[in-house]
Formats: sequence, structure tokens, C-alpha cells
Amino acid sequence: MRKRNPLLRALVEVGFIVFLFYANLLMGEFTAHSGVHKTWSAAFADMVTARNFEIALVAAVAGYAGFEALRRRV
Repeated sequence: MRKRNPLLRALVEVGFIVFLFYANLLMGEFTAHSGVHKTWSAAFADMVTARNFEIALVAAVAGYAGFEALRRRV
């Protein structure tokens, strides 16, 4: 079996964590408190910001590093 490219694996894992972050933000945009009669475009405008992207990347890289450390220990 061929060894996979570690950089590609890291990018896929970080991308998946970012996806989960934005999925969680989207669910939060449609809660009963803030999402009554909210449109999809308004929800996307509220959640797709430079600050949210920065938070997502920092959290994704930290999460990747943490899981990678756990993988090496086990």
C-alpha cells in the first residue's frame, strides 16, 4: 500500500474541522432566539466574516495538532 502525502492529509483534516465550525455557526444562526424569519443570505452574511474564518483556522490547526499528538501516543 502506498504511503499517503502527510501534507494532503493535514489539509483535508483541517478543512473538515473548518467545515464543522461553519456548520455549527449556521445551526446557531437559525436558533429560536436569533433565527425567526431569517433568510439564508442573511445567515451567511452574519457568519462568513474574516474574524470567523480566522477563529476557524486557529481552532482547526490546534485541533489537528492535538489529534496528531494523540495518534502518535497510541
